[in-house]
Amino acid sequence: MADRAIDAQRLLPTEPQPLHGGLSLHPRIKLLLTVRRSDASIKPLDEWQLKRSLIDFLKSHSSLTITESDLEFQRVKDLKKHKREDPIARGALLIRDLGFLSKPSGFRSFESVGGKEDEVKAAEKRLVEWRQAVVDKMDGMELNIVGVKFRLAAAVPAADDFEGMRKEWEEHYAFGSGGRGFSRGGRRQPDTIVLRGVPSRWFAEPRVSSKPSMLVTHEIFSAFGKIRNLDVGEDNAIGNHADDDSADIVPGLQCKILVRFEKYRDFCDALKVLCGRSLQKEGSRLKADYEVTWDKDGFFQNSRTQAEERSTWAPTLTAERYRSEAPRRQSHSRFSPDNPRSKRFKGLDLGLKWMGH
Repeated sequence: MADRAIDAQRLLPTEPQPLHGGLSLHPRIKLLLTVRRSDASIKPLDEWQLKRSLIDFLKSHSSLTITESDLEFQRVKDLKKHKREDPIARGALLIRDLGFLSKPSGFRSFESVGGKEDEVKAAEKRLVEWRQAVVDKMDGMELNIVGVKFRLAAAVPAADDFEGMRKEWEEHYAFGSGGRGFSRGGRRQPDTIVLRGVPSRWFAEPRVSSKPSMLVTHEIFSAFGKIRNLDVGEDNAIGNHADDDSADIVPGLQCKILVRFEKYRDFCDALKVLCGRSLQKEGSRLKADYEVTWDKDGFFQNSRTQAEERSTWAPTLTAERYRSEAPRRQSHSRFSPDNPRSKRFKGLDLGLKWMGH
């Protein structure tokens, strides 16, 4: 397999991207919604009426057809303990049909002007501007639901704002404690993406296990570039708020994936392609609306430092440490092609520990 099978510079933001194992990435716009009271009423929120009001509003003002499954709200529990200005419900709006943004009226092909990359940049700009226009329409809306008044707040999630994340890590490494990541002439850059809220079984070996496999996960993400480190574990807290009136996520159904790339460009491209998309599996109706961001904490560097502090040259102790972590993480990686010491552990029984190739 080539080091890079996905060219992010030529992928339109409204274009799907196939991945290994029947997976595919599909573009969507996600907005976070927050509902607060704007009158003195204590009547409970009618969620169905709220959803119908917003669906009708988007249809009439933005010509958008939204299904009820793409507009979800969760009521805040223990409202009596909250102040009047506190949120009473949180939700998310997903806009999946973005074909109308592909080519606006009067569009002239960039193939004859500046090439595919210019077309991609123009499409990205249109999407960001249109998304912001929808946010501006919805943010601060006054809603009258069965005689009760509410105020709506709308925002783009940080995990869907690639340029915002880029600015964040540039400031982090310029002014913060960014001593981790790539170093280019003294300039620090991030190298690890963090993906949360994807179905574990989609990253498992078919007919072998329902737990995520390091080998399968590596095969999927190596399409973005050469991988330096990889880690997969359970993720039972995605999207949960302490005060949401919702059921807890069943343990083991979702996983958290950290991918550390050899090159900064590959890290950037992977984050850009994953940002603003949902994951789908061939033959499944489920859409995984994951969260993706960059690793601010230096997960792999910290893990290596802790391992060295415990025992650098004691294989028995190291094996015990891996086993003790197994119940907490389905799989774990300490692969590093530049570190010959990792070869000493290939003969140990490390369960799902992928040691690279």
